[in-house]
Amino acid sequence: MKLTVLGCLGAYPYNGAGTTGYLLQSEGFNLLVDCGSTTLVRLEEILDPLALDAAIISHYHHDHIADLGVLQYYWQLHPERDPQKILPLYGHTLDTVHFEELSLDKVTEGRPYFEAKQLELGPFSVTFMRTIHPVVCYAMRFVENSTGKIFVFTGDSGYLADFKEFAADADLFLADTYLFAGNERHKAHFTSKEAGELAKEARVKRLVLTHLPQFGDLKQLQQEAADACENSAIVELAEVKKVFEI
Repeated sequence: MKLTVLGCLGAYPYNGAGTTGYLLQSEGFNLLVDCGSTTLVRLEEILDPLALDAAIISHYHHDHIADLGVLQYYWQLHPERDPQKILPLYGHTLDTVHFEELSLDKVTEGRPYFEAKQLELGPFSVTFMRTIHPVVCYAMRFVENSTGKIFVFTGDSGYLADFKEFAADADLFLADTYLFAGNERHKAHFTSKEAGELAKEARVKRLVLTHLPQFGDLKQLQQEAADACENSAIVELAEVKKVFEI
């Protein structure tokens, strides 16, 4: 299982780096996880977007779906696209307006996922947990069926004790870390301290900080998370085009 970062900033792009988007690959299956601003441009540098097998969306805030419409246009208008192939876009149905926009006739098909139910998606078994955020958002736990390897993506969330169980024993824990220590119990995002504490309590092997702030010392953010997890996990920063082998 391989994760490639396409965008890792929170809220808005800055200095050439975009917002949330990742490419998760296993056994020839290409899954786009969220589709924030500049995602399509970065994806084109790594993989033909027509080679995607599916996309899955944590929630419908703009910094997670900004490039979703243009991805649909790419699939609709590209001359080399197989007209018989439809791209599945998975999302939650608790925002019916945005969910319905996942479907574009003969191009993409919106498909629902549900909290606490398992989704079989290519080589992955995926489960979901609703997070703490101003809009409905779901964290995702991916298990690679052939190896048992575990990848957990928080989506966007404030501190939630349930992550101790949801992220338990993850090989890679990709955590929304938009805030420095000292801003704990925010209504929408983890702090570095909270990300580190949850990583320790969940016994994760590797913590990757993402949804990063545009300002401030990111090395400090990383160190705060490392101090909080007490070196129980490898702590790294997400970076555009950085590849994580899981």
